[in-house]
Amino acid sequence: MKNYVAEFLGTAFLLATVIGSGIMGDALSPDNAAVALLGNTIPTGAILFVIITTLGPISGAHFNPAVTLAFWMRRQIATREALIYVVVQIVGGCLGVILANIMFDLDAIMISEKVRASSGQYLSEVIATFGLVFVIFAGIKYRPEAVPTLVGLYITAAYWFTASTSFANPAVTIARTLSDTFAGITPSSVPAFLAAQIVGAVLAVYTLRALAIEEET
Repeated sequence: MKNYVAEFLGTAFLLATVIGSGIMGDALSPDNAAVALLGNTIPTGAILFVIITTLGPISGAHFNPAVTLAFWMRRQIATREALIYVVVQIVGGCLGVILANIMFDLDAIMISEKVRASSGQYLSEVIATFGLVFVIFAGIKYRPEAVPTLVGLYITAAYWFTASTSFANPAVTIARTLSDTFAGITPSSVPAFLAAQIVGAVLAVYTLRALAIEEET
């Protein structure tokens, strides 16, 4: 049970940070999208470092169904546990978004109208998720103590080098439909994002296998 609670809490804090910092950044720089994005990026990378460092020893710090899928493909998590992880990640993420909305005196649930639908964004999600999964498992093998830093830095960078701003996480994608703010995504854009993220995760697992990055040290 403690694993599931850790995954729930971690994903909730991740989404509260993504949405809350997006709202704050947009409010402080309404006419400057670059500054608003920077205000969204830095807290996201920071909270990833924090939640992976503090909750990783408990649950493995997946906070992401694509990462859980990769662990399952590598036979490092049982099917039942993986499915529960995915459920609690999605529920925790949705709660985090709702709490962020409420903290900024917005409606608890606001269905986003922000369309994110282009071939470039879909390719970005494949690349972003591929990179995230690869960084996690390569880090686990070669520098396990550096994984929180590696993930935080990777997502910070991927916010800026991908056209989609690197969702790279099905739970994040689903939860962000509940906030019609800077970091939102309309529900109609979600299926293609999820498909791209799954493709990226699967490609990463096979690449790790090809490079013999198979087992934890």
